[in-house]
Amino acid sequence: MAIPKNRDIYSATIKMFGSQPEPPFETPERLLADWGEVWGCDNDVGQIGKVLMHRPGDEFNIINPNKRIAEIGSYGDLEEGWYWQSDTIPSLAEMQVQHDALADTLRAEGVEVIYLEDIKENQFKSVYTRDSSFAIKGGAIVSRMAPRMRQGEEQTVTRTLANLGMPILRTITGGGMIEGGSFCWLNSTTAAVGRGIRVNDDAIEQLAEVLNRQGVDLMVVDLPAYSIHIDGWMLMIDVDLALIDPRGLSQTFLDEMSDMGIQRIEITPDDNAWVVNGLAVSPGRVIMPEGLSDKTREELDKHGVETITVPYDKVQLNGGGIHCSTCPLTRASVD
Repeated sequence: MAIPKNRDIYSATIKMFGSQPEPPFETPERLLADWGEVWGCDNDVGQIGKVLMHRPGDEFNIINPNKRIAEIGSYGDLEEGWYWQSDTIPSLAEMQVQHDALADTLRAEGVEVIYLEDIKENQFKSVYTRDSSFAIKGGAIVSRMAPRMRQGEEQTVTRTLANLGMPILRTITGGGMIEGGSFCWLNSTTAAVGRGIRVNDDAIEQLAEVLNRQGVDLMVVDLPAYSIHIDGWMLMIDVDLALIDPRGLSQTFLDEMSDMGIQRIEITPDDNAWVVNGLAVSPGRVIMPEGLSDKTREELDKHGVETITVPYDKVQLNGGGIHCSTCPLTRASVD
């Protein structure tokens, strides 16, 4: 028998061991074997495993109370590119106390809190970790931030995710703009994105390409003028149950939710509007800021939803609440 040439040995070996595209990248068994963790989320209500946060720090020093924009009532500097979008600037200590309380509440719910690494100078909006990345099945999407003051946060979150060993499935490029606060899961096969001043069609197309490969449909919801994120208007709080402020959502979207079997609880004028920017830590268990009305609480009770209240009014003063301040990296599936 003739001895095979080296090339024949090589080819025969490759043929024997072949390629194995199945199971797909984002399946739990593949992720656990290859990445050591079932990374990502396919819903917004399952038990959170890991969450990304950033404790307010020295980056807030750029905020200058002398830079008040009189005609608006807020603060900012167009040349330096920063803004503070309310008429009151709390102390750093006040924000830290509230942020720490939120982190402690999450830990008490069995969540591992992970902090962003190496925040760049002046990136004080980094406290709103929901925006610079968001989790889908198998890993993260790194956003491309819209306002100048937030551009560059992408590098910080990329470094953090890489050090964790979390797969990055897409970084939004080109002229695309998207922020994670305008993305939500409705169920494991349907997600929604709010299109508006911070999210454009270029980014939506890039996101849809990744989701479609996973068998996930992406619904596009047009937001009102100057409304930046969909999480200012709705929050999934249990399987097939959402808390919403209908003023920011189209009738078409509400009808589509009904067609999917998603029930809705509408907040009232007596509610603190920030309650829709809470966070489901597990099905039917939600962290919320103070200010829930008796009527809405009664409706939540009827649906068996438990609420955990934490004060968050100081952090909210720059336009982001509890949901904005948390980026779940892993959640248990609920299907």
